[in-house]
Amino acid sequence: MLRSFSLVGIQLFFMVLKTLGIEFTDILMQLSHAVKLNNATRFPPGSSDDRHLFRSVFNFREDYRGLTEYVPPPTTTEQLDWADLAIIDLSKADTLEGRKALADEVVQAMNTQGFFYVVNHGYTVEQTRRTFSIASSTFDDVDNEEKKMYMGKSPAVYEGYKPRQTWQIEQGVTDQIEHYNINHDVRNRMHPGALRPHLDEIEKFSRHNHTHILFTILRLMAMGMQLPEDTFVDMHRFEAPGESSVRFMKYYPRSPEEELQTKNVWLKGHTDIGSITILWSQPISGLQILSPDGVWRYIRHVENALVVNSGDVMQLLSGNFYKPTIHRVIQPPKDQEHMERLGVFYFAMAADDVKLASVRAGAASESEKAHAPTMSDWRKERTERYGTGSMKPSSKEEKVEEEVILGVVVKEYN
Repeated sequence: MLRSFSLVGIQLFFMVLKTLGIEFTDILMQLSHAVKLNNATRFPPGSSDDRHLFRSVFNFREDYRGLTEYVPPPTTTEQLDWADLAIIDLSKADTLEGRKALADEVVQAMNTQGFFYVVNHGYTVEQTRRTFSIASSTFDDVDNEEKKMYMGKSPAVYEGYKPRQTWQIEQGVTDQIEHYNINHDVRNRMHPGALRPHLDEIEKFSRHNHTHILFTILRLMAMGMQLPEDTFVDMHRFEAPGESSVRFMKYYPRSPEEELQTKNVWLKGHTDIGSITILWSQPISGLQILSPDGVWRYIRHVENALVVNSGDVMQLLSGNFYKPTIHRVIQPPKDQEHMERLGVFYFAMAADDVKLASVRAGAASESEKAHAPTMSDWRKERTERYGTGSMKPSSKEEKVEEEVILGVVVKEYN
């Protein structure tokens, strides 16, 4: 009799699951993932985090599809010193003649300001705004307990959530930046419940950034060096293991005391560690580049444009032909200083196994190529040390801190 009741109970349980649209295999997968997360983060049994993990097993099909629409804030009305950036129109890259002309424009842009805008990149205003809505949901619709479950497990890899107050800025003041990193292979790890209904969109966004935008830019940069078009593309294979990633990022306002201590700097002047950075333009000013004349100038918002710059990896691969541009983030102007600054990025890196030696003929000896760090070596060292306070004041340059990483001098600018 007892056995019959047990069987009936099990049957009813599965009927309820089916009615709710939940497969038992999905529960097993989610439970397995929850156990792994619990072991990795060592939550004490019975803690609020432990209970949250249990709840997540059964709530993972909760309907999160109703996104709050992202409404871009107004641009600043202040008269700022804007950088004059070139505009690269990707619609012209469909023909060989168009790519040759664009390649010259990219070389010119990289040798002057180091940043440039990209337009006609294949996403509409509506698609871009939808992506910002998903980015906003990543922070606003995920509570702190769930965020802990999806924090990065290693300081050497950007993955999952980076909480605020992780990086040292100045005089003991830490950052107020939160971000969520998504590997270009979007489904290689689990994501918070709020993002799961949108993974198809994020996956499409990741692939579009990599295979359409990034690959086009890399081809133009190769042509600018008189190299075969796919020289750099072959080093950034989408399917290869690596850490190219989508990043959703939010800067939060700081206290007046912190602004005073840091001289309003939110992120010190630096160069990016990867190959190419693609920033989807947003209205809150704060990003500045160090112009060739030594003046910090603001990057102006252009609706549905991309702001593109190269990083350390392109400098290494190009043998200094493409130098990374120093940039920083400071407190927004007065009419925006109270706002949270939401960002959407694609950070491109070469495949993990790529040797970071110059591709220019004769620029690197066979010995130098053999001993050059791999992309994996470089990103791990750079990522692990960033924001730890390991840099020392430069003996040659004022307001500069530096350290040597894998034989390369890395600097930050105050």
